[in-house]
Amino acid sequence: MSDIVNNRAKHRYELAVDGHIAATYYEIADGVITFVHTEVPPELGGKGIGSKLIKGALDQVRAERLKVIAQCPFVKAFIGKNPAYQDLLQ
Repeated sequence: MSDIVNNRAKHRYELAVDGHIAATYYEIADGVITFVHTEVPPELGGKGIGSKLIKGALDQVRAERLKVIAQCPFVKAFIGKNPAYQDLLQ
């Protein structure tokens, strides 16, 4: 399994698994990243791929010292279940 890649051209973090790409899309402005939508292909469903993707994306966001707006319900739920990431919320 590869690492999470920030595809800046497509405004998304990506995780490639078995020929499929899970992605979480974002908008970024003034030091704040807004996660708007997460897509996990049906072939990858139920394997924790979405959570791995969001965790990796949030780790990169933290390293870049950005604040987060979790507009995407999946990202919002992940942060809700993982208190270590709540400090990133704006």
